[in-house]
Amino acid sequence: MMTARHWDIFCSVIDNFGDIGVCWRLARQLQTEYPIQVRLWVDDLPSFQRICSEVQPTKVQQRLTNGVEVIAWSASMTAASLQAELNNQSADVVIEAFGCELPAAYVADMTQRGRQPLWVNLEYLSAESWVESCHALPSPHPQLALQKYFFFPGFSPKTGGLLRESGLRQQINQFQQSPVQPTALLNALGITETAEDTLKLCLFAYSHPRLSDWLDALAQMDHQVLCLVPAGVFATELLQRYPELGATGSMQRGQLRLQLLPFMDQAEFDQLLWWCDINFVRGEDSLIRAIWAGAPFVWQLYRQQEQAHMEKLNAFWQQYQSDMPGSLPQVLHAFWLAWNQDADLVQPWLQLLTELASWRQHARQWQEQQSQQSDLAKNLVRFVEKKFILPANFTQ
Repeated sequence: MMTARHWDIFCSVIDNFGDIGVCWRLARQLQTEYPIQVRLWVDDLPSFQRICSEVQPTKVQQRLTNGVEVIAWSASMTAASLQAELNNQSADVVIEAFGCELPAAYVADMTQRGRQPLWVNLEYLSAESWVESCHALPSPHPQLALQKYFFFPGFSPKTGGLLRESGLRQQINQFQQSPVQPTALLNALGITETAEDTLKLCLFAYSHPRLSDWLDALAQMDHQVLCLVPAGVFATELLQRYPELGATGSMQRGQLRLQLLPFMDQAEFDQLLWWCDINFVRGEDSLIRAIWAGAPFVWQLYRQQEQAHMEKLNAFWQQYQSDMPGSLPQVLHAFWLAWNQDADLVQPWLQLLTELASWRQHARQWQEQQSQQSDLAKNLVRFVEKKFILPANFTQ
């Protein structure tokens, strides 16, 4: 029986909606699928509104239609303002997402409660080997009588798993088999009809210095290519490269049609990945959604000094490439490396397209393999049920 029914999730928006994207999915799933009341504390409501139009960016405290309560917070909030937002309801579980620092007043309040909450630091997604040994380990607070647990999302049963809503596979299958749902999405995004043999690419990416050469190669292919670019930094860069895109948001260059897309909520973005043939994604949230789409994808990481991001990429690659057939591991790895560095993209791309059928098969197998594991929300609930102990004098 679920005894820890009140959860607080703290999110600091720092990286292109990725942090709030993960936290919003988690809060929504916990609220919908479990007997849990979730408060989502967000330090940037205008950014949150971009992926959830229901959010009112000037309202400090609000309850959304699905029951999730949203609270605006800052690191400097006072004890008085904190108590006003808590409304005399302490959390049983406190999730500190991605190492964001909780307000000092909130941490102090945690020490004064009749029963201390279970404090969980939800970490960034990683496939590095050390994650398995650190997952779910406790870490005592250096000054206060509090203990925090580190919870790592991951790709193996020894980690916290991946975010995956109940029934997601069925939703994807229904969308892809429906004669109506894809058309509704295309109409909503302003995407015109495409020829049956058009290669459809979703390009949600960071910048790349060799991009122009790659786009030229796409324009010279022997069949049509539709490159869909969601709103963001990369779309802005394309507008600078090709000012003619500013007039209609679309341009034709040979066989290539570039089309900029309006800002999408999470549901539309997910469906776009389900519709496209190859998905170029970046960051954590879009990587997970690309995996569930079951289509070929290329992952781009945020570049770090001394190529530290390549360690993370290679760690994921070691797991993802398992059981790949034929020469697919070599050609796909070559393009992934080029996409995450400054190398030429054209030749690795042309070689990769010769393996498209095998790539599609492997993407579906990886989707199935990951779907067999328990999802992140379920693993969090199980962890809490195991750790959360009610005091003898507690009554509901």
